[in-house]
Parts: sequence; structure tokens; C-alpha cells
Amino acid sequence: MSEIEKDSLNTEETNETADTTEAAETAEETAEETSAEQPEEKDPVAELEEKVKALEAAAAADKDKYLRLLAEYDNFRKRSIQEKLNASSEATARAALEVISVIDNFERAVAAECTDENYKKGVEMIYGQFNEVIKKLGVEEIEATGVEFNPNYHNAVSQIEDENLGENVVAQVYQKGYKIGDKVIRCAMVVVANP
Repeated sequence: MSEIEKDSLNTEETNETADTTEAAETAEETAEETSAEQPEEKDPVAELEEKVKALEAAAAADKDKYLRLLAEYDNFRKRSIQEKLNASSEATARAALEVISVIDNFERAVAAECTDENYKKGVEMIYGQFNEVIKKLGVEEIEATGVEFNPNYHNAVSQIEDENLGENVVAQVYQKGYKIGDKVIRCAMVVVANP
């Protein structure tokens, strides 16, 4: 072999050695970069436990939301039913109050002197019909004469001293009072004895 060929082989070997050294250094750098970029691998069991805990927390939050929504709906339903009942009883009370004012006038007409018996009988029949109507609506008359004065049911417009009656007793009724159940729709206007 000639010297030129030897030199060219040496150059090629030197280049190959340099390339190999360079490749090895590049591989090492790449491995270092890759290891620096990748965090240490976690235990798969620990990862699964973390996921289970996260899912359990999400399920608990969803369950809490569901229970709150269910309670809110139940409260809404109860409130709606109560509002309907109140609206119905309020409308009944207003209608009954209008009928009661007509009944008051019929009571005055029945109490008035009249020479025509048929006319008086007709007025009494109409008065009776109005009383039946308000009874069907659930309206009751509030007891007044002879009972102890109760400011929840009676409206005292006057007072008298009477030895025959007890203390704080209703002596006379000027206007009847009415109620539906426990709800007073009109207090009785009364005279109270011995307050």
C-alpha cells in the first residue's frame, strides 16, 4: 500500500472515531435531557389510590348537590301547596265577608216591623239561604253574648257596669263576628261589662 492510501485510511479512521465519539456524546446528552425532562416514575398503586380518592371526593360533592337539590325541591313543593291552600282560604274569606254584609242587612230586615207576613216570611227564607251558603263555605259565627271578652275574637266598642254579669264579660253584640276555622274574618263588635 502506498503512503497516500495509508494517509487516507488514517484520515477516514480518525473521522470515524471522531464521528463515533461525537455520536456517543450526543447520545449521553440526549439521555441526560430526557432524564431531566421526565419526572421520577411514581408507584402505579399510589397513582390509582390518588385517582380513587379524587373520584370519591367528586362523588361526595355530587351526592351533596343532589341531596341539597332534593331538599330544595321538597321545600318548594310544600311551599307551593301551602300557598295554594292560603290563596284558596283567603279567597273564600273575602267572598264570605261580602256575603256577610248582605246577611247583616237581612238580619235588620227580619228584625224590622212588617205588617205583610208573606213578605216577612220571604225575607226570612232568603236570610236562611244566605246562612246556609256561608256554612257551606266553612264560615262559623263567633260566640259573643255571655262569654268572656277575647280581643282576638271581639272588638269592644263600649263598656258598661252591670252587677248581674261577671267581670270582663260580653254584655251585648252590635255586630256578629265570623271565622273560618281558626282564622277570624270579622271580629264581633261588642259591649263589655265590668272591664
